[in-house]
Formats: sequence, structure tokens, C-alpha cells
Amino acid sequence: SSSLLGLVLLSCSVSKLLQRLLLALRVKSEMERLLGGIARAGAGVAFAGFVGGQCLYNVEGGHRAVIFDQIRGVLPKAVSEGTGIKIPLIQTPIIMDVRSRPREIKSVTGTKDLQMVNIYLRVLSRPREDQLPTIYQTLGTNFDDRVLPSLGNEVLKSVVAQYNADQLLSMREQISYVSNGSCDLTFEYKHSSLRHKTWGVSNSPSFE
Repeated sequence: SSSLLGLVLLSCSVSKLLQRLLLALRVKSEMERLLGGIARAGAGVAFAGFVGGQCLYNVEGGHRAVIFDQIRGVLPKAVSEGTGIKIPLIQTPIIMDVRSRPREIKSVTGTKDLQMVNIYLRVLSRPREDQLPTIYQTLGTNFDDRVLPSLGNEVLKSVVAQYNADQLLSMREQISYVSNGSCDLTFEYKHSSLRHKTWGVSNSPSFE
């Protein structure tokens, strides 16, 4: 009877041990499944971050993107605002501002009656969107700083030379209209106007 009781106790102990072992294996399997899910989710987030950082770019309102391709060079068409797709390591988007911006240009030039005038021209301009790839290739992103000062001086000199000093004051609107007609193929000039004019003391005109 004592040996039988010992066998029963031993079988109970073995049964409990097996139950604990099965429970441990079940917990381990659940943990492995959970860790596997976390690993897959982390890989998905990492892949999405890679795609978002390397394959996508954003163009804000009032801007356009010129795409530089390592194989084909500057692509002929600019990309409008929104989210675009690029090829990593091959394509690079260059964001360019296409909003109308004011600029004031100062010039010292001579009038028709040979008086030197300090004159200011206010220009409101923007680049033409269909010409953005050409503008980027020839002038870069600071196109307005490279073009407008020299172009404004030439326009001022050519226009002011057609009028006498007194006409600059009495025909301001007409002169502004003439300067509006001087434009470049790659820029749109929305508006230009003469701001103010000053003469030296020795050659200041007198009016009644």
C-alpha cells in the first residue's frame, strides 16, 4: 500500500510538472508571437519613414519644384504644389518661389534735357512657371537678385532719356505705363511705377 501511495504521489507530481511545462511553453509562444508582431510593426514604420523621407517631397502653396535628374538633367516641366514622388539618389527637387514680389530699384540717370536724376522704380514681378527649368539652369534660385537690378536700370535709363525733367513730374502715370511694357520672356511684370525723384542742388528744376 505504501508503494502504491508513492506511485500515486509521483504521478501527481509528474502531472503538475507537465502542466507547468506546457503553461511555460504556451506563455513563451505567446511572447514570441507578440514580439514578432512588434518587430513587424517596427519594420513597417521604418519602411514608411524611409519612403516618406527618401521618395516623397512637399511643394507648398505659391511654390513650384524643378526636378534635377542625375541621368537626364533638369526635367522640362515644373511640378505644381502638393506631394510629389522622386527617385532616391537620382532625383532632387529644387523648390522655387513663384509668388509676385515687390522690389525697389534705384538708378542715377540722365533726362532728355541732360539733368541727372536719382530715380526709384518699384517693380512687382514673378517668374513664369513654364520657364522655371530654364530659369534654374541659367540663373539659379536667386534669379530675381541677378536679373531685376540690371534690367531695371536699363529700363529706367531708356525710358527717362525720352523725357525732360519737368515731364517726369507731370507725366508720371504715362511713364510708368511705358516702363510696364519693357519685359523679359522668362518673367511676368505685374506692375511698375516711379516712386520718387530727386535732383542735385546745382541742377534742381524750378516750377511755378
